[in-house]
Amino acid sequence: MILHTALTRCRTLVVEGPDGLDRSALLAELTRHQFMIRRSCEPLHHVDPTQPYRELLSAPGRLAVDGGLVHELVYGPLRRGRSRVTWIQALDFAEAVAEREGALVHVTGATDDTEAVAAYERVLRTLAQHIPVITLDTAEPDRPLPAPISTIQQLGLCVRMLTIG
Repeated sequence: MILHTALTRCRTLVVEGPDGLDRSALLAELTRHQFMIRRSCEPLHHVDPTQPYRELLSAPGRLAVDGGLVHELVYGPLRRGRSRVTWIQALDFAEAVAEREGALVHVTGATDDTEAVAAYERVLRTLAQHIPVITLDTAEPDRPLPAPISTIQQLGLCVRMLTIG
């Protein structure tokens, strides 16, 4: 799936990517397409880190969530030696986003944090088995990268769940 397809077919997008990449143009584009931009301002809860994100997903209408759980799966191990988010929680979140006619937007671009870039690729390769993943290179915003094979198979989920009112 490429970004312009997601803008018309998906009701929920979760924007994720390494620290330091400028997402402002992407978030502005999502706003132009009537997505409400939300970011969890609360720190991750120590018992249930997905709680603030589940609450965000309960909002009506088109929603874009700016990062969070995937970020913790990547940077938790790199900075603290372990993630506060379990794989079960991350997969449940991915499935909740998919059920809300959603996809993950993986923002890439020039960054010197090669460990984080590699970790994002591993994490999103796993999540792509459960939810469509769109890769968007900020260095070339008009040219999304090809999606992983499993994402192409998941594209039908977004299309079948589309409700035209």
